[in-house]
Amino acid sequence: MENRVLREFILRSIGEDLGDGDHSSLACIPWEAVGKARLLIKEEGILAGVDVACKAFTAIDDTLKCEILIKDGSSVKPGDIAFHVSGRQQSILKSERLVLNIMQRMSGIATSTNQYVSRVSGLKAKILDTRKTTPGLRFLEKEAVRIGGGLNHRMGLFDMIMLKDNHIVYAGGIEQAIQKTRDYLKKNNRKLKIEIEARNLDDLNKILSVGGVNRIMLDNFNIEDTFAAVKLVGDRYETESSGGITLETVRAYAECGVDFISVGALTHHIKSLDMSLKAE
Repeated sequence: MENRVLREFILRSIGEDLGDGDHSSLACIPWEAVGKARLLIKEEGILAGVDVACKAFTAIDDTLKCEILIKDGSSVKPGDIAFHVSGRQQSILKSERLVLNIMQRMSGIATSTNQYVSRVSGLKAKILDTRKTTPGLRFLEKEAVRIGGGLNHRMGLFDMIMLKDNHIVYAGGIEQAIQKTRDYLKKNNRKLKIEIEARNLDDLNKILSVGGVNRIMLDNFNIEDTFAAVKLVGDRYETESSGGITLETVRAYAECGVDFISVGALTHHIKSLDMSLKAE
């Protein structure tokens, strides 16, 4: 995670919260007063965002000190203390909500991701996220997926070619979409992987007849068709299952032999992990 991007995000976020001052703290807490607080875990899950939280504290007040007790990626339970922070009480209070918003959200994503990863344990399928992220928070949400044991599909539109149904329609069909993409990459001397979406077995057969891609996304395929598709593709291309896959169905898709399973819900159906910052 790039420090500059993180710092800009922290300062922008605290500016949104602070306005012309934290008048609640200014009203009753002297500037020189110092103290300590602990991050209390109140729900079982996977911890994520500790490193980000400590950077947030120091970006807001570089005299704050953070003592990490539990690292990112660790399993936590109610009553655990993730870290202590010490320094100016006003600064701790100013940082509190931003730190909790970051950590609760990231820990919720990491926990959900870890559940999916655990369900496919022992099989080759890797769990991927998608671009279904909160605008402005993608870098944090995708970091949380990694902490939870998943992989990032792509960071944006720039680091992989993804030919979905609308690209195929606008390009004039599967063959045209692939050929135009290969011509574009060659002309612009770009080395990007090409993934293309298949909506059914007919699409898949067309893709296989054209070739020239790296990965085929089996979009909204049922289990039976996924199994058939993996057999058709063999080891020629990577395969990815996508579309409405849940904790209840993810292992069945993995057992079909796909290489990847992408789950949009990791970052857009989020249940934050419960925790609080308690003054000592």
